[in-house]
Amino acid sequence: MIRISLDAMGGDFGPSVVIPGAAKALERHPDVTFIIFGQKAECEPLLARYPKLREKSVFHDCEVAITMDEKPSAALRRGRYTSSMWRSIEAVKTGEADAVVSAGNTGALMAMAKFCLRTMANIERPAIAGIWPTLRGESIVLDIGATIGADAQQLLDFALMGGAMARALFEIDRPTVGLLNVGVEEVKGQEEVKEAGRMIREASLSTIAYHGFVEGNDIGKGVVDVVVTEGFTGNIALKTAEGTARQMAELLRSAMSRTLLSKIGYLLAKSAFDLLREKMDPRKVNGGVFLGLNGIVIKSHGGTDAEGYASAIDVGYDMVRNALNDKIAQDLKTYHARRLPPAGPEEAA
Repeated sequence: MIRISLDAMGGDFGPSVVIPGAAKALERHPDVTFIIFGQKAECEPLLARYPKLREKSVFHDCEVAITMDEKPSAALRRGRYTSSMWRSIEAVKTGEADAVVSAGNTGALMAMAKFCLRTMANIERPAIAGIWPTLRGESIVLDIGATIGADAQQLLDFALMGGAMARALFEIDRPTVGLLNVGVEEVKGQEEVKEAGRMIREASLSTIAYHGFVEGNDIGKGVVDVVVTEGFTGNIALKTAEGTARQMAELLRSAMSRTLLSKIGYLLAKSAFDLLREKMDPRKVNGGVFLGLNGIVIKSHGGTDAEGYASAIDVGYDMVRNALNDKIAQDLKTYHARRLPPAGPEEAA
């Protein structure tokens, strides 16, 4: 049985999306139980509409709901111990839950998760990893906005964590990893990126296959399984891709309704357009994973609907089922053990 805690008050729509989303996820994963944290007056009437979910859930009433525009520091002061966000994360810390899913304020969620769960050994900063639809399937991109900037060692850590996530999510033995850069040539890019490339090559990591540098247009092609960058660039790339997808959908909609002939053409090609819509649907790849923490935290898009929230729960389910954090911990342990100097005579004795 996989246990997932939910911050029912998180997101733009709160329980009206979280609870139906959990019901959809339960249909796909009957072996899941939920621990739901929220405000009773809003949650209980919705839970009553889903008797199967109610039967597989434990509900906890919470005093505080963190708002979407609240500053992380203020949210931490106001919501520590009492908010639905904090208590859903704390359930992972105490072992009551295997993972937590929240659609709440990203900054507040990261601040609370770091404070409550702490970072894993040898990890200086966590990263948010997102699933990116590509021409050949899906890739993982990180960091997409946890923190701004990263040095070479942190980028190497991201590569290890992203590789572990690819093994957990895609079940690939040795995923390919690329560093996002302004060109594929070794002489191009910032010093931190070039140094990270050198360090990854020299480390000869057995759990990932280092591809080298990749450019922005390589992400959508699916050139590698994992694309590594720092949070500023990653977040801009993510928002640009989301905006472009919406723009293309709107342009197609406008073009298909312009004339009678185009409307007839749309009807004749409807199955192809339905397939395209399915492929471009951001709800299908909803759920950013906070990597580098002592617990599995999934961030759902705040404005998603029930189907999108269910997808975020799906990601959490897969991360638990495939032992994401065990893979990350083992990969980090192996890498750092190889970096240690040989033991001297006294140590060996």
